[in-house]
Amino acid sequence: MEELREAADHDPLRFLGANLKRELAGEPLYRRALRCLDMLSLPGQFTFTADRPQLHCAAFLIGEPEEFVTIHYDLVSIDCQGGDFLKVFDGWILKGEKFPSSQDHPLPTTERYIDFCDSGLSRRSIRSSQNVAMIFFRVRQPGNGFTVTIKTDPNLFPCNVISQTPNGRFTLVVPHLHRNCSFSIIYPVVIKISDLTLGHLHGLQSKNPSAGCGGIGDFVELLGGTGLDPSKMMPLADLCYSFHGPAQMKIGCDNTVVRMVSSGKHVNRVTFEYRQLEPYELENPNGNSIQEICLSTL
Repeated sequence: MEELREAADHDPLRFLGANLKRELAGEPLYRRALRCLDMLSLPGQFTFTADRPQLHCAAFLIGEPEEFVTIHYDLVSIDCQGGDFLKVFDGWILKGEKFPSSQDHPLPTTERYIDFCDSGLSRRSIRSSQNVAMIFFRVRQPGNGFTVTIKTDPNLFPCNVISQTPNGRFTLVVPHLHRNCSFSIIYPVVIKISDLTLGHLHGLQSKNPSAGCGGIGDFVELLGGTGLDPSKMMPLADLCYSFHGPAQMKIGCDNTVVRMVSSGKHVNRVTFEYRQLEPYELENPNGNSIQEICLSTL
């Protein structure tokens, strides 16, 4: 676990600022070498070959919000007995924090790791539970390595999502399921919620230490923070009741999350738009300040 933590302590999120998507229609399978620290946001075949001992490597995989990610082992040549490893994690880990959080993922943390050295090619294909996954690996012997093919499949009801872009629009739907779903945007943003259906009455309630959604089993919360795990973020607002019409919030955090908690009794739906805050909006905030963690204005 310590090796995995070190591999994820780098900052791969800078890759999200680049234009990673490519138009692949009508083209042969995209192929390239895999780096020790890498970000993959398109289908293709990727090969890692060690040119020297590589001890702490990680590849972050991300699809569109409505996609699952599948990792298929084409060829693996590593020395498991000599300390090499090749592990897939269902989600992302960064600086010791997980997405989705343990509260929001259907599997316990230990079952989210799939270790090639334990299972071999008996689990040749591994599919994520959301649009992100990770590959952790250590290859000590030069010339050794592996080849994987990354594919995506449609996800009709995406639950936990990391956005590839700082601007967009999304509708999160939880259909009669007792589950928690988070949509994560790794940028300071303005969020405008245009529609919320929870099976309750109409209303919007800002959060303070003595208020909240109480015993209501279905609600949406807006969270902000500097890490990846929604369960460790600061709650900024609760939306406890259905409403139509825009509710806008400016969140100047490194990471912003729209999180829906569902009891399973209703079909819950929230539609929102988001855009990245401009530098001048962060330097000259208007409205309330949330301590020193991040700017939040309703």
